[in-house]
Amino acid sequence: MTSVISRKLPKFPKLLTYIILAASLFLNVFLLNRPAADSGIKVIGVIDGDTLVLDGKVKLRLRQVDAPELEYCGGEAAKKQLEALVSEKSVRVEEKIMDQSGRPMALVYVGSTLINQIMLESGWARYHSDKTTRTEILKTAANQAKNDKLGLFGICVQTENPDNPECNIKANIDKSTKTRLYYLPGCVQYKTTLVEKDLGEDWFCSEKEAREAGFSKAKTCR
Repeated sequence: MTSVISRKLPKFPKLLTYIILAASLFLNVFLLNRPAADSGIKVIGVIDGDTLVLDGKVKLRLRQVDAPELEYCGGEAAKKQLEALVSEKSVRVEEKIMDQSGRPMALVYVGSTLINQIMLESGWARYHSDKTTRTEILKTAANQAKNDKLGLFGICVQTENPDNPECNIKANIDKSTKTRLYYLPGCVQYKTTLVEKDLGEDWFCSEKEAREAGFSKAKTCR
């Protein structure tokens, strides 16, 4: 008759078991919710200063970056800047989300270089409010470019008309309401009003020209 010697295995304390289970659950949730990163994607084109085209004809915007439309001041320069950074290169895409129009946007890297940051540092794009892991870095880069009057802030943001000083009517677009107003010399807000040509604002030689372009006279003008 074969005898079997049974031995009791040591039991884990209940607290330790709960800790292990909780740690495992946390890790799974973290991995499931971690922003996806796609690497080694080739850039086959650039649309403007904040939008590129990836292999497969997928359009991708740069998060927290807002470059001018091509027809506005700085638009072509911003596009050339982005082309120099990414054209025909492989990029890594991180923290990709959809914007309000359902278009993908993300942080884009070439190697360890964050392209979003370089565009803001150059001054050829404005900072767009958003929340990523690089928000503070991007905001600082944009503020520095603005303070140093680089890119857009050097040629497109104007207090005087460098091309024709006699055409001194300032046309302004309110950023929150999109109201389009023009200001004459002598208007209360004239001196403090900037003409930001990269945003579609402009100078006019006459009130008629301003009205035909869709601007109305500011109520603060006497």
